Amino acid sequence: MGADGRGDGTVGKALDVLDLVAQAGHPVRFTELLALGRYPKATLYRFLQTLTHQGMLSYDTERQTYGLGVRLVRLAHAAWAQSSLAPLARPHLDALSVEIGETIHLAQLDQGQVLYVDKRNAARPVEMFSQAGKVGPAYCTGLGKAMLAHLPPEALDRALDRQSFHRFTARTLATREMLLADLAEVRARGHAVDREEHEPGIICVAVPILTRSGRAMGALSITSTTARSTLEALERMVPRIRATADRIATEAESWRFPENEGP
Repeated sequence: MGADGRGDGTVGKALDVLDLVAQAGHPVRFTELLALGRYPKATLYRFLQTLTHQGMLSYDTERQTYGLGVRLVRLAHAAWAQSSLAPLARPHLDALSVEIGETIHLAQLDQGQVLYVDKRNAARPVEMFSQAGKVGPAYCTGLGKAMLAHLPPEALDRALDRQSFHRFTARTLATREMLLADLAEVRARGHAVDREEHEPGIICVAVPILTRSGRAMGALSITSTTARSTLEALERMVPRIRATADRIATEAESWRFPENEGP
């Protein structure tokens, strides 16, 4: 099945249209969606009407734009409460944030990409891409590599097929082979590092949140900048974030966290 839902019939295509609106990041006109060329005019209009009637999209008659609907907010809240690590991890992130004073991220793997589910800013906040609810690339982030390294072979292959391998910086691992070599190192040392691979000047260390069987439920990271820290300094914090990740994993397993490897 392709990422655009074309292997899932009508439901998959409708969800694909919903994704198009969400990915725009702002209310969009019908002509903008049509210009993407994925669906004929009549088909696209039918899906938009259905999604609007179901409350998944909203339509602004004055501006003639489509946006995400209130029903999605309700569903997103339910998903966050039922399937996200964030609620049970919150007190552990709070405690770790007070202890280390650096930016902390909690993430899960979604369709081969990094879904940021919670964040604690550093004592001196740094402007960066990541925000709770955002989706980022897995192949060039510490969080992504920490989770990819613990996927079963078939799930890893599917996740790698979803990576763009776009070169964000001179340090980006821009090929499948380079990433696989790095993932082998992640498994060997037990944590991942981001050497300015996604954003210039941004570095991090990340550890997976593992079940007893070794499946990655998510990942936890500490992020800083090259202007005020080094990877060596961040790596000295790994035992502390690993202890926090272990506590989250223990609570998550007793909570019967859903089996989802993000294929």
